[in-house]
Amino acid sequence: MAKKTLGEMSFLDHLEELRWLLVRSSIAIVILATAVFFISDFIFDDIIFGPTKVNFVTYRFFCDASHYLGFADTICIEELPFTIQNTTMEGQVNVFVWTCITAGFILGFPYILWEIWKFISPALYENERKYAKVFVLTASALFFIGVLFGYYVIVPMSINFVATFSVSAIVKNEFNLESYISMIKTSVLAGGLFFELPIIIYLLTKIGLVTPTFLQKTRKYAVVIVLIIAAIVTPPDVVSQITVAVPMLLIYEISILISKFVVKRQEKNEQLSTRI
Repeated sequence: MAKKTLGEMSFLDHLEELRWLLVRSSIAIVILATAVFFISDFIFDDIIFGPTKVNFVTYRFFCDASHYLGFADTICIEELPFTIQNTTMEGQVNVFVWTCITAGFILGFPYILWEIWKFISPALYENERKYAKVFVLTASALFFIGVLFGYYVIVPMSINFVATFSVSAIVKNEFNLESYISMIKTSVLAGGLFFELPIIIYLLTKIGLVTPTFLQKTRKYAVVIVLIIAAIVTPPDVVSQITVAVPMLLIYEISILISKFVVKRQEKNEQLSTRI
């Protein structure tokens, strides 16, 4: 089946389309960031600084789990001994602006995906274009799940680890505001983008850059990397490390299955084309 394009486009035409993609996406992010401005008190007090409180839902979950598993209070968080301070004159202003922009990007991610789909759709087969809604919905769902994973799992575990780690009782933890916010943004966005791995593997397999065999051969390296990440961002207990590592490894295994599915489908289409 031949690819159906929307007319021949030059390199400059593609650049123009890409420019407008970036412009429309940026406008959407700014609009959503402005909307976030009106609920900034909730964003900062309840979401950004939520994991700094000992009654945060993740800490309560692990405490209840420790009781259920017979570990007594070994995983319960009784105290988070640190304070957050601002050390630069424009620090709070910068944090406020960039937090709103980051929130705008997260909320506008489905629209950005839609813009990306429109940009690449002329190069797709006609029967592939009808999956636009499926692509946007699936990729958006995975991104938001990853964001929640980063916020409810990676962030509180990281905070608990750095707050309770000490080289000496003489040293007091007083974290810089920008450092704290940067950790939140990195964990949340990294979680969201990592959960996009199945979509990325699907596209890379479609164009022949990745194969199931390659993913299976690199599985052992992926396991080591995931375990290292889990060990870094979690306290030194097995339950926390497993909680972080298992979902990440599951995503990798799902990506392998998706790659196998794509390859089998391509082989089937080739066989049908040969018969015709």
